[in-house]
Amino acid sequence: MKAIYRLAILFTLGLLISCRGEEEKKQVKSSPKPTSGEPAPDPVAASKRITLDDKGVGIVKNIDLSPTIDEAMVERGAALFKTNCTACHKTDKRFIGPNPTGILERRSPEWVMNMILDPRLMTEKDQCAKDLLVEFNGAAMANQNMTEEQVRDILEYFRSLK
Repeated sequence: MKAIYRLAILFTLGLLISCRGEEEKKQVKSSPKPTSGEPAPDPVAASKRITLDDKGVGIVKNIDLSPTIDEAMVERGAALFKTNCTACHKTDKRFIGPNPTGILERRSPEWVMNMILDPRLMTEKDQCAKDLLVEFNGAAMANQNMTEEQVRDILEYFRSLK
């Protein structure tokens, strides 16, 4: 009789412990609440987020784009993109880095140019660039040491991508 009584107690304790463990797991799975001073996580992926008002951090402060696309710049930009960027970026799919097709629907021209000109500075000081770094598994964009003119050609190439 004592053996049955002990088994019943052990069984009951086992049930209580297992139920408590499930409750702890549920609490861990709930989304973390930001601490004071820390921004709440944005539910939209950084690569899909629209931040057209953000010009980024860097030397490019203002660009006025012509309503028409300059085909000579597009040619030069396409060649530069092919030789410097295609190891990480593809125009038809997500790869190591984001797909540049449609980038100017989500980012300002200044932001794009600042990101290409000084990706390290951008990922240190620009929140969207920081979020992209996280989204793309810490794959930091390499600084290709391009001139503003070269980056402007790449920007024009990006404008031509549909």
